Amino acid sequence: MAPPPDDFRDDGGVDEFVVPRIPASAGALINDGEGRILVLKPTYKSGWTIPGGQVESDGESPWGACQREVLEETGLTVTSGRLVCVDFLRPKPHRPGGVRFVFDCGSVHALPHGDIVLEAEEIGEHRWVEPDEASRLLSGPVGRRVGQVLGTAGLVYLEDGRPVRGAPG
Repeated sequence: MAPPPDDFRDDGGVDEFVVPRIPASAGALINDGEGRILVLKPTYKSGWTIPGGQVESDGESPWGACQREVLEETGLTVTSGRLVCVDFLRPKPHRPGGVRFVFDCGSVHALPHGDIVLEAEEIGEHRWVEPDEASRLLSGPVGRRVGQVLGTAGLVYLEDGRPVRGAPG
């Protein structure tokens, strides 16, 4: 097969090209080996959350962000995790939206450095809670995300923390 003529190889010059940017974050589900999960109380916002945070714009991967944030916030080193949730949040006024990843990082007993050391500037306290208590403590989409993945063996796709018809989950 002959290569296409030159006029089919290029769409022409582009004066301005803007790559869409979608904020992303990654969180970790960590359990205590007895069915309770780790939740954190941030100092900079109301409500409770799971360990995790923003993916850095320098090319950090969601898994890398999960590992870094867990270490920064709790002192725990996660070495393995299974992706259990991808959640798309639509932008709203005062919230950019984005994509949220959740990894099941297993039991704290299996993690190196099993003692939790909170990052005092960002995390005020932590608790080990049963799944039903987690659903009451965790705020909005985080609580819905965790509720959708607990007890699920596969990957769940959500939008605004809710299942989407026709998508896995």
